[in-house]
Amino acid sequence: VQLQASGGGLVQAGDSLRLSCAASGRAGSDYVMGWFRQAPGKEREFVAAISWRGVSTVYADSVKGRFTTSRDNAKNTVYLQMDSLKPEDTGVYFCAVGFFSIGSDWLTKPRQYAYWGQGTLVTVSS
Repeated sequence: VQLQASGGGLVQAGDSLRLSCAASGRAGSDYVMGWFRQAPGKEREFVAAISWRGVSTVYADSVKGRFTTSRDNAKNTVYLQMDSLKPEDTGVYFCAVGFFSIGSDWLTKPRQYAYWGQGTLVTVSS
């Protein structure tokens, strides 16, 4: 499975961005797509995840109500709509495939994800 993340950029606080993660290859049908971010000098942190069918989503408390993840399986693409961006949202954003259910305790743990995209940089200025 190859993942290609895109859509990052430099925006001002309060602006919006939409990230995309295009997947190629066969990952089966029982996996989640997760979004993580990593700020300079900090550990990679969980942002959001979506189930394979797109019915269930989970968000970190820090982005709940501002970010929305969705997926289009016909296009093998997952999206992360980011609204009301804050400077603390700055970081490299990664998408990843995890072979477990969205209810798993592994959901927020980067090491449990099998495949990763290359990351796309989001910079939010104040």
